[in-house]
Amino acid sequence: MNKVDVSDAKWVKSSRSEANGQCVEVAHLDSVVALRDTKHGEAGPVLAVTHAEWGAFVRAARDSMFDPR
Repeated sequence: MNKVDVSDAKWVKSSRSEANGQCVEVAHLDSVVALRDTKHGEAGPVLAVTHAEWGAFVRAARDSMFDPR
């Protein structure tokens, strides 16, 4: 995947983020959904996935497919 321009991204912190700084931020862009770790902010890496991949991940999480029990 090509480099994604996130300079105008509107980052949203996860409502499930912990107070200890372990937070994930998401930005919905035109072509991709971008994710980053708030500990690194603008200097850190960004993971970019397609909207279809993001939707599949959210559905799987909602359906507890990642639940270790």
